Amino acid sequence: MTDVATPGAPARLYSQTPFDERGNFHYQGDLYRAGDNLTTLATRIDGHLKAKFRDTRFAIKTEKFARGRKITAEILDTPADLTSRDAQNAFFTEVRDQMERFSFTRSNLLQDFHTCAFYCEARIGQAYWAALAARQGAKNQVEPKLSLAAFKKQVRPGDSLKLIDAPAGHRSLGTTRLVTKVRSGDMILEGRSYLTFPRASAFACDGKLVRIAIGSEYEPDAHLLYEWQKAA
Repeated sequence: MTDVATPGAPARLYSQTPFDERGNFHYQGDLYRAGDNLTTLATRIDGHLKAKFRDTRFAIKTEKFARGRKITAEILDTPADLTSRDAQNAFFTEVRDQMERFSFTRSNLLQDFHTCAFYCEARIGQAYWAALAARQGAKNQVEPKLSLAAFKKQVRPGDSLKLIDAPAGHRSLGTTRLVTKVRSGDMILEGRSYLTFPRASAFACDGKLVRIAIGSEYEPDAHLLYEWQKAA
């Protein structure tokens, strides 16, 4: 990127672009192309982020709504420790700056005016906390002998799951519940409860124990550990 106002100088990124004295904000990224549809944009951004952040894994998600469209870069793993809010915000800014290079924005907050090619967001995915916990030494490690896809095929109504470990204060710790229905995204358990399937990277099963990572910035290694009891 180069600044057309100063030949040879690096162009300002989105986060470095100021408002003028009248409250106007005008930014156009050097990678912006008029007419790109949402699928094309998402593909271009995905490839760019992979090249720019080689040690980071992203999942790119798109959304359309009445007043525009949105692209979200979900961070699945990166070597950086994003536990602190300052570290998170700094990394979000880095990622968004690269995404904004594919967009334009014109706004004036004083006049309640805003237009852009698309809205963008960077956020931390559940899988990141599982990966961070694994690097730091996770509790209750389970050998991943059975993949999530294989588990979905093998678990059946009539099987039961006993919650044998969970974050402190979990109300279901020690209880056993029957599986009443298995769906693509979750399992329905007796007692009007359900268990949502995580991303594959947050799941581990050795055929008997099932570990589901549910970590957050406050407790990266938070997880649910079940004993899977198959119906006779």
